[in-house]
Amino acid sequence: MADLNTLVISRIPALTAKERLLLAELFPDSDSLLRLTAHDIFEIIGRKPRVSLFSMHEAAAEAERIKAAAEKNRISIIWYWDSGYPPQLREIFDPPVVLYAKGGTMENSLPHIAVVGTRHPGRKGMESAYMLGAGLAEKGIPVVSGLALGIDSAAHTGVVDKRGKTIAVLGNGIDSVYPASNRKLAYGILENNGVLLSEFPPGTPPLKYNFPKRNRIISGLSRSVVIVEAPLKSGALITADFALEQGRDLFVHGCSLSSPGNEGALKLSYDGAGIVESSEDILKYTGSGSAGSLQILETPEDYTLSDLLAMELEGSLVLYEGTRFVAGGALS
Repeated sequence: MADLNTLVISRIPALTAKERLLLAELFPDSDSLLRLTAHDIFEIIGRKPRVSLFSMHEAAAEAERIKAAAEKNRISIIWYWDSGYPPQLREIFDPPVVLYAKGGTMENSLPHIAVVGTRHPGRKGMESAYMLGAGLAEKGIPVVSGLALGIDSAAHTGVVDKRGKTIAVLGNGIDSVYPASNRKLAYGILENNGVLLSEFPPGTPPLKYNFPKRNRIISGLSRSVVIVEAPLKSGALITADFALEQGRDLFVHGCSLSSPGNEGALKLSYDGAGIVESSEDILKYTGSGSAGSLQILETPEDYTLSDLLAMELEGSLVLYEGTRFVAGGALS
C-alpha cells in the first residue's frame, strides 16, 4: 500500500518512472522530500523537464486530497514495490509507479489475455469479442480490456456472464465510470471479483490523451493481446504497438479479415500477427491450456536445454514472469 510520500512523488509533473523511483529511494521521509525545490529535483535527475516550476507543498496537498478520495471510495493504492503490484508491469519501458484499484485482487500468478478493438464494431465483431471473453472465463483465464464501448464492452460482458474475472483499465479516475452507459457493466465486473484499474488518481476526468497512455497498461498486464476489428485509426492499434514493444503475443480475430472497414487489423495480420477464431486457438498458440491445468515446472534442472526448447515449441511449456509452467499431462 502506497504511503503519503509515494503519492507526493507521483504528483511531481513530467518525471519518468525511473526518476520517481530514484526520488523515493533517496528521500524516504516526507520532511526531506518536502524541502526539495524544483531546481533540486532537476539536479538529481540530471535534466530539466519542459514544465513550469512547481511547488512540493502543492504536490503534498494534492496527495492528501487523493488519499482522502481513495479512502472515501474504497480504492486501493498500489505502489510499484508493493507485493500486489503486477510483476509483468514492471517489465515495460514506462511502468506506472502508482496504481489505483477497486474490486477483487489481481491474479498476478496467471497469464492474462487482453481483448480490444474498435468502439464501432459490426455485429460479427461484437459476437466474436463476447465469445472470446466467455471462452477464456470458462477456462479460468483473466481477461483485460478498457471498458470502452464496442469490442471492449463485449469482451467484458462475456466474462461477466460466465462469472469470470476481468480487469478494466480506465483512462480516468476509478471513482467514476466512463462511458456512463457502462456503469452497470462495471458493477458486474466488481460483483464477480473483477478489478477496475487506473494509473490516474480519483477525480481525473476522461481526457482524450489519457486513453493512448492507458493502452500500454492493457498490453503490459497481458501475456497476449487479441485485436477484434480495428480500422486504420483505431486506438486498438496503439495497444498492438505497445504489445509488440513489450514482447507480448499479438493476435487478430479472424472475423476482422472478412469485415469491411478493418484495414488496421488486416494490416496486423499481413505483418505477422497470429489469426485466432476462439479462446481455444489462443490457448493453443500460447500453450496455456487453462488456468486450472497449468503446473509449475518445479525442477527444470532435470531437463536438458533441448528438452525444454522442444516442450516450448510444441506448446506444452510456457515461460511467464520467469517461471516455467507446464500444461497438465505434459509430464506424465
